[in-house]
Amino acid sequence: MDTLSQIKQQIAEHPVLLYMKGTPDQPQCGFSARVVQTLKACQIEFASVDILQNPAIRQTLPSYANWPTFPQLYVKGELIGGCDIVLEMYASGELQALLADVSDSR
Repeated sequence: MDTLSQIKQQIAEHPVLLYMKGTPDQPQCGFSARVVQTLKACQIEFASVDILQNPAIRQTLPSYANWPTFPQLYVKGELIGGCDIVLEMYASGELQALLADVSDSR
């Protein structure tokens, strides 16, 4: 499977997916750590992909998503954004509402 197909499959398979540096238990950058903390605060299950262990995904995803940085959060197949956007959405309550909709649709 080529990298782009793999990315599309991952996004389609997981209602909440975080492309990040490291893992949720051991984030390798502060931005990834903050997004993980925020998702955990929302008490939502999420999948993650460590881009440090997947260099092809790290190289391909920014052009596919038209988003140059990591982490990248996807909810129901849609790119939500990176750390700043996730934190702003959390502060406004928008993220919790979006994630509650994911939980309700399971």
